[in-house]
Amino acid sequence: MILWLDPFSGISGDMLLGALLDLGAPIDDVRAAVAGTGLTGWELTAEPVRRGALRAIHARVTTHDTTTERSAAALLELAGRARPAPVADLAVRAVRAIAEVEARLHDVPVDRVHLHEIGGVDTIVDIVGVAAALHLLAVDAVHCGPLALGSGTVQTRHGTLPLPAPASAALLTAARAPVTSAGIAGETVTPTGIALLLAAGAQFGPIPAMTLQASGYGAGTRDEPNRPNVLPALLGETAASASLMVLIETNVDDVTGEVLGHLLEQLLDAGAADAWITPIGMKKSRPAHTVHVLAAPERAADCERMVLRETGSLGLRRSRVERPALPRRTTTVDVDGHPVRVKHGPWGAKPEHDDVAAAAAALGLPLRAVTLRVLRSLLDDDVDLRGI
Repeated sequence: MILWLDPFSGISGDMLLGALLDLGAPIDDVRAAVAGTGLTGWELTAEPVRRGALRAIHARVTTHDTTTERSAAALLELAGRARPAPVADLAVRAVRAIAEVEARLHDVPVDRVHLHEIGGVDTIVDIVGVAAALHLLAVDAVHCGPLALGSGTVQTRHGTLPLPAPASAALLTAARAPVTSAGIAGETVTPTGIALLLAAGAQFGPIPAMTLQASGYGAGTRDEPNRPNVLPALLGETAASASLMVLIETNVDDVTGEVLGHLLEQLLDAGAADAWITPIGMKKSRPAHTVHVLAAPERAADCERMVLRETGSLGLRRSRVERPALPRRTTTVDVDGHPVRVKHGPWGAKPEHDDVAAAAAALGLPLRAVTLRVLRSLLDDDVDLRGI
């Protein structure tokens, strides 16, 4: 799925989280991802509010923890506990981006950085919550328009600083983000908001061609009189991601099974839609294999280089294929404290095997026992299981 953001009034962690919740990310699953970090003393709600003439969702974090300063190491540890793994990876990248910028600004090692304004519980909830919501919405590409910057100054633990704040300016530079004036006083773009864009690999530019699936608005805390303080978001599929794909193939007769297995893992980690191997017979009656890779057009070149590099093949075949794709979404079922993702389509739902295997190993249960518990939970929630 493609996510398009229009930060015409700026962006912050809570605005982005609110927009994703408004797009349909299930808040219970977002809360479960945050709870997986071990963080306590917080509550996340999605409150419908009005900002100017627009209805939006305000992701409000209520906390009993008054601590506003934590070490970067502590925040990285919390973010790394999130589950599933892709959520933790994105959250850690966001925290690390902030920590590295602060380390440069204050000329200290990253492991000695203490984060002040962004060291509170609400920041971790926003960061992990956004990472979880992107995962739950199956977002694989983020596009963003120019970021509107406010003017004036901001009060920090280091005194009065100009806007954009030094950390925000450094992150904007790292992201090579286009900026414009919001025409209002005050901070509109926060380090957390920019760090999340960086961590998600956001591409800056015009809105991409896509078929819309949902629209949403995330509310900022302030209510500006002449400009709705919201972050508009669109969720959709491009024609390429929906149907047009590239099929990459090469025949090899001198590559070991270990290398081929490693190659498949590398291709899928690199963003291939699918990768598989079939046994064939080649000239001189040699047993061999064909490596097949299905990739979106924008990922095909990287996949081709990986196939050639890992196999040593001197050539490959590329063809365009049509792949109709049905809509799908992901939820999470808790099995004795172990999250198991469930992929839902129009005709049924199926637990993710890797999550089932991890839960089974941790609990000392057979795979089928964990699968049955997940399916029973889905049945209790009246989920259509005809596709299983």
